[in-house]
Amino acid sequence: MIIVTSQAITEEQWANLCKRLEDLEFQIHVIQGVEKKVIGAVGDKRRVDFRFLENIPGVEKVIPILSPYKLVSREIKPEGTTIEVGKLKIGGGSFGIVAGPCAVESEEQLLQAAEGIKAAGGDGLRGGAFKPRTSPYSFQGLEEEGLKLLAKAREKTGLPVITELMNLTELDLVEEYTDIIQIGARNMQNFGLLRAVGRCSKPVLLKRGLAATIEEWLMAAEYIMAEGNHQVILCERGIRTFETATRNTLDLSAVPLVKSLTHLPVVVDPSHGTGKRKLVLPMAKAAVVSGADGLLIEVHPDPAHAWSDGEQSLDIPDFQRLVGSVRQLVKWREADDSVSAATAQG
Repeated sequence: MIIVTSQAITEEQWANLCKRLEDLEFQIHVIQGVEKKVIGAVGDKRRVDFRFLENIPGVEKVIPILSPYKLVSREIKPEGTTIEVGKLKIGGGSFGIVAGPCAVESEEQLLQAAEGIKAAGGDGLRGGAFKPRTSPYSFQGLEEEGLKLLAKAREKTGLPVITELMNLTELDLVEEYTDIIQIGARNMQNFGLLRAVGRCSKPVLLKRGLAATIEEWLMAAEYIMAEGNHQVILCERGIRTFETATRNTLDLSAVPLVKSLTHLPVVVDPSHGTGKRKLVLPMAKAAVVSGADGLLIEVHPDPAHAWSDGEQSLDIPDFQRLVGSVRQLVKWREADDSVSAATAQG
């Protein structure tokens, strides 16, 4: 449930309210609203009479949350969440473009990609050090050496780094080097891993599972937030269907739907979503129009010789063209939103 406090609540009243909720065995998650502090209280609501809570000094109103995901729900934070790491901002009206190679292969390859991405107007660098591959004989990543190269690229370019965490045993190592921890599609329902990153201080990018429903995806985010980490970014990266013409089926209808259900920012990965280089730009544009808060794009300085996913990777000139097209669409979307808001106000 959501407990909205009055603007005039005193420190003593706030402490008393929190203690009463803790005594009733509720987990307390404090959310700073635009004007007031709100408590997301998670627990067995059958233990409490809502009218009783509204009589506690400093409480303005109590609102039950009907959806199974409580902390993720837009009911708890109508204005939306912004994730900010350095100059990268995603959500709350800010559009972020993160790009980089599927796998970190060498210092030369990564630095060339990172410098090209920054020059083209990218906001963040992605790269895989630990690679989940379908075949056990495929390249599995440079592991810790790959993380060190990502850190070096960040030092040279200033771009914040996103990389994937695959196992609990690698958590401390990944957290040491990365700025945003990625949970991949295959681990979306690895609940032990979700709980662990929920106890981290770094933002988490949570990719939708290969066959996950919207509710399952949001419940996975709830696992992270329930442990105290409210810095979650959702990523639509395509789902598995009967279609074989593309790598996955990019579900762009999920973007406006999910944004109506949650305050968390939503980004789109058209590279994995389609698996085809020629489809990345049109789907990136479509993602902007659908309301996405950012993009995750695979970029390689020489896609023809990439060690993994070369067929869906853009080269630097193509990425530069994508950034230009996408930024123009974002400006159009912002202008359209402003007109719509002005019209609604009369």
